[in-house]
Amino acid sequence: MLGSTHGTLTTDFRARVEACGETPRTAVHSSAAPSADDAIPMDVSGRPLHADVPDLDRFFRPESVAVIGASDAEGKPNTGITRQLIAWADRVGARIHPVHPTRPTVFGLACHASVADLPEQVDLAVLLVSDPLPVIEELADTKVKFAVAFASGFAETGGAGAAAQDRLAAAVRRSGLRLLGPNTNLNAFEEFRDDLDGPAIALITQSGHQGRPVYTLQELGIRLSHWAPTGNEADLETSDFISYFAEQPEVGAIACYVEGLKDGRSFLLAADRAARNGVPVVAVKVGRTETGARMAASHTGKLTGADTVVDAAMRQFGVIRVDGLDELQDTAALLARARRPEADGVVVYSISGGTGAHFSDLATEAGLHLPTLSQAKQDELHQWIPPYLNVANPVDNGGHPVGDWRGRKIIDAILADPSVGVLICPITGPFPPMSDRLAQDLVDAAEQTDKLICVIWGSPVGTEDAYRTTLLGSSRVATFRTFGNCITAVRAYLGHHRFTARYCSPFEDAPRTPSPSYRKAQALMRPGQQLSEHAAKQLLRAYGIRVPREQLVTSAAAAVRAAGLVGYPVVMKASGPQLGHKTELGLVKIGLTSASQIRDAYRELTDIARYENVPLDGILVCQMVERGVEMVVGVTQDDLFGPTVTVGLGGVLVEVLHDAAVRVPPFGEDQARAMLTELRGHALLEGVRGAPPADVDALVEVVLRIQRMALELGDELSELDINPLMVLPRGQGAVALDALAICR
Repeated sequence: MLGSTHGTLTTDFRARVEACGETPRTAVHSSAAPSADDAIPMDVSGRPLHADVPDLDRFFRPESVAVIGASDAEGKPNTGITRQLIAWADRVGARIHPVHPTRPTVFGLACHASVADLPEQVDLAVLLVSDPLPVIEELADTKVKFAVAFASGFAETGGAGAAAQDRLAAAVRRSGLRLLGPNTNLNAFEEFRDDLDGPAIALITQSGHQGRPVYTLQELGIRLSHWAPTGNEADLETSDFISYFAEQPEVGAIACYVEGLKDGRSFLLAADRAARNGVPVVAVKVGRTETGARMAASHTGKLTGADTVVDAAMRQFGVIRVDGLDELQDTAALLARARRPEADGVVVYSISGGTGAHFSDLATEAGLHLPTLSQAKQDELHQWIPPYLNVANPVDNGGHPVGDWRGRKIIDAILADPSVGVLICPITGPFPPMSDRLAQDLVDAAEQTDKLICVIWGSPVGTEDAYRTTLLGSSRVATFRTFGNCITAVRAYLGHHRFTARYCSPFEDAPRTPSPSYRKAQALMRPGQQLSEHAAKQLLRAYGIRVPREQLVTSAAAAVRAAGLVGYPVVMKASGPQLGHKTELGLVKIGLTSASQIRDAYRELTDIARYENVPLDGILVCQMVERGVEMVVGVTQDDLFGPTVTVGLGGVLVEVLHDAAVRVPPFGEDQARAMLTELRGHALLEGVRGAPPADVDALVEVVLRIQRMALELGDELSELDINPLMVLPRGQGAVALDALAICR
């Protein structure tokens, strides 16, 4: 698989993509935990290849609940919590058992002195105590399935709190139960409306208050099915709930507020499960800035991860990242309720040419496709719209047609166009009775089409009947209050369905056994050391990555002989295990064309190394490769996700422009190519100012081989940097001119 013939990896990947077809792969998995006899598939590093889906049914709908620390004393915090839990248990049909050492009853219910006195095995224990650790140890013998710890003062407070949380997590593992928290709240026990139909939003938050805007969507008629306030995630984490919610038939979208991820790998496995099931995940992930990351750590005590890596990983596995809570609620609501698009064309329809032009500019800039309607369609629309108005897209009706029978005709004609998948109507201000008629026509049309109709109601008042009753009363029209939120949501909607239509899980084809390349490479590794350039290139050769013709020599005479074998002109470079940036020290000589230049260069390079006290393993005499596009490809270790692969413009440009793209292994050819298109300097690979197009296929092949190296050497390789990788003209391959490797 990793031989020297370029094209093998990409050809195999194309075959797998074709096997996936054009529709998203749906996988029906049991929520039950695997039995001891089940073989969990592992990758080459011994990491699981599938998300373990916890059976959370008994958490959200338990048959029996113990409230430890229950109270009915007026003025006590536990009293209000106990009251809410009793009401919640009644709604879900659970038996509730108060536990308190000194109270015979709580709110008229028999109270038990200790966990040991509970009359039955309970599904859920709610811990209203300041120190949950002793209670967890008591619960170990009761076979309770789940516990919730509200107490704070753990990892969010610093080192001592983190140590206390570690002790709590260890006790949970020993007990066999699953814990939500600590530092969580009552959001899981909120009252959800049961009079709403349609797919629901499942909500996951690490800060309860930040989930309130999504929860209150119920007041606009949008169903909410679950709320998981994960807190510090000593045990149950965001990933567990994503995996579980992705399997629930009533869940149309998962909305998340994430301050920090507990484990990057678990998050990707959960996102992969959601992608395979076609369930959109929309997330606000704080930590884009140093300040945000610092505050998130103080709140939840988890790693935030390098934000560029987090962002890339989310895109890679189809998680839709948004910035604001308003975007979270609007995007999740649209994705939960809208049907699969029939086309990606967006038509903007308004009563004002200015409004249509403004919105169209913003939508086009955001990447939405606004097709020009055919001349036949424009002629049809001009039956009802004055001929001097533009109807090519955006469609400007001038106002008056929406007030009579013509309004519905126009809407139906637009929706009948096969290139149109989304109709967006911005109403910047109410103008009854025409706006009332327009809103009703849009709602009526939405009931008779599978295409998405969006309305932006721009009135700052928001009390108008056309908005409150007509638009919000429709389960088929998506209504927004701002242009920006509408564009964000529609872009996410179209992007999600494009993504799932071609998604093939990269975990399915992740290597499970080491390759022959790995065995060769392992012999070259030097734990805790940086390899010399010569050794680093041997590492690349082991994985079938082309390097220049070169020889390592230890004398001037040997250098002259090597130059004759390599072929003039040549490059001479010092090679040693402590050398990083050789150019800055003057340890690189290029364009040497004679034996005398070779001898002089050898003497100068060794003199500089001696003066700088840099140990050498020799001098490299290398083939000179001049014509091509300089790129950088590398591997780094991320605190959250482990090994990551980076590709960008090479040479000095990588330091000046910081133009690079990142992915987390495993990934396939499609993601490798997507990395290249993300680069601002991508045009250089296509050929500029008369330069021939570069061999992009060879570059993609190198990226995939480096990914294999990252997967297999992830625990042994701290950093790898190929800079420059010279990508030659199309059909001629790519050559790693320099390499740096640091072993862990």
